[in-house]
Amino acid sequence: MGIAAEALKDFKGFSLKKLPVEEPLSPGHRACQGCGEVLALRLIMKAIGSNVVVCSATGCMEIITSPYPQTAWRVPWLHVAFENAAAVVSGVEAAYKAMNRKGIIDSPDTVFFAYGGDGGTMDIGLQALSGAMERGHNFVYACLDNEAYMNTGIQRSSGTPYGAMTTTSPPGKKSIGQSTQKKNLPAIAVAHAIPYVATASPAFPVDLMNKAKKAAMIPGPAYLHVYSVCPTGWRHAADQTIQVAKLAVDSKVFPLYEVIDGEYKLSRKVAKPKPVADYLKAQRRFRHLTESEVAKIQAKVDADWDTLVKRCGAEEAPAPAKEDE
Repeated sequence: MGIAAEALKDFKGFSLKKLPVEEPLSPGHRACQGCGEVLALRLIMKAIGSNVVVCSATGCMEIITSPYPQTAWRVPWLHVAFENAAAVVSGVEAAYKAMNRKGIIDSPDTVFFAYGGDGGTMDIGLQALSGAMERGHNFVYACLDNEAYMNTGIQRSSGTPYGAMTTTSPPGKKSIGQSTQKKNLPAIAVAHAIPYVATASPAFPVDLMNKAKKAAMIPGPAYLHVYSVCPTGWRHAADQTIQVAKLAVDSKVFPLYEVIDGEYKLSRKVAKPKPVADYLKAQRRFRHLTESEVAKIQAKVDADWDTLVKRCGAEEAPAPAKEDE
């Protein structure tokens, strides 16, 4: 039995009838209306609880939760540079380990949690994250992926999907917008041979919270890649956040799965997938795409899904829990 499987053997999980009431991240922050990122972060924090030290990369979640002299954080929280949240959280974890060993503190069960956006994780923070995972620090890292540098003006990142319009990948006569494919960072995390990797979405809150709790329970590095809808950057109505997030999963654009001790496991069955075109039409950042480009994206989504299913060693995923619909 692997490290993660051993740690999770008695895991019971949350349900909609049994959710934590504590809110380590308080209301009163300054997120945009309909922000899927802060919703995801709130759910993660509810699952992890209050015995935690949080390290935040620069980004939307840092800006909206900590406008001086106010804070929305009810737990120890550090704002660090754009690129080094994983490096800082590994240092905090090492310091706690040393102080526990020397008897200075008695806090063996503290969770160390770091997060960043796709820019702070997949681009300029990747070196620090890779190093922290390779060294085997006991921490949870969440990439809150809204698919661009939203805080600084909707610039492209390596998490921006093919064809998307951003301020630095505008469509035109000779451009379709973003011209490269989205980086598969969960696969890169898996390549580090860490105990736990998972994808999650706030559209499926119980699944997200259970994965966050599992990540916190497992000794060693754990990585969560969380789909974080951004109405401002994706150009859709603020009240459509959850619908867009569900479409991403139901069209197989953003599959939900876990990798436990290196073994892939699908989290959600997609028996009757929605056309990718439905997902793209819901967002004005894709409105310039031609039918041929949409067909190209559909073919890539289908191929990636087939690859994932093969890795999971099954033709389909288990049926989803009804309460997480």
